[in-house]
Amino acid sequence: MIYPLGSSATKDYFMNDIENLHLLYDYDAHNVETGVPEKWRYEMWFRSEDRIVYAIHGGPMKGRRNYQKADYQCIRPGELWQISWLEETGTVVSLVFDIAKQRITTFMSFSKGHWTRPEDAHGDKRNAEDFTRWRKLALVGTPMDVHLLPEQADILETFRGAGDLQDIDLSAPTL
Repeated sequence: MIYPLGSSATKDYFMNDIENLHLLYDYDAHNVETGVPEKWRYEMWFRSEDRIVYAIHGGPMKGRRNYQKADYQCIRPGELWQISWLEETGTVVSLVFDIAKQRITTFMSFSKGHWTRPEDAHGDKRNAEDFTRWRKLALVGTPMDVHLLPEQADILETFRGAGDLQDIDLSAPTL
């Protein structure tokens, strides 16, 4: 869904700014075990006005391929967008895309299951076994047991279309 709701101008901004946009970016992160600085490579495709598709190529969640229902909020047309979603693992993500600075600022609230058992969060939602395992991660701990992770990333590449990401059925069920 695109916010603010009911604005034809916002829909036009969405189409110009980020619809079908594909980003490749590196988070400036730290190894979760050693604390050593490292890059976590992510790939995001703003597939449609209510779906995102992504793959994680680095960090503890490396090997995860997913798609989600997402909400897009126009902060400043042509400059800033906020994209937010809830994952089957219970993790909440809110990402701000700074078009002008080619920067991503993300706040993630990982469920205890997702953060403490990252290998179980690997895979692809299109696999029924992976999808079932991910849903079980949301049941580990309580909402107070989340791991909060704010990160920033530099965008390395931007283009339109799926790239190497697998397209999705826009009517496929998701949260």
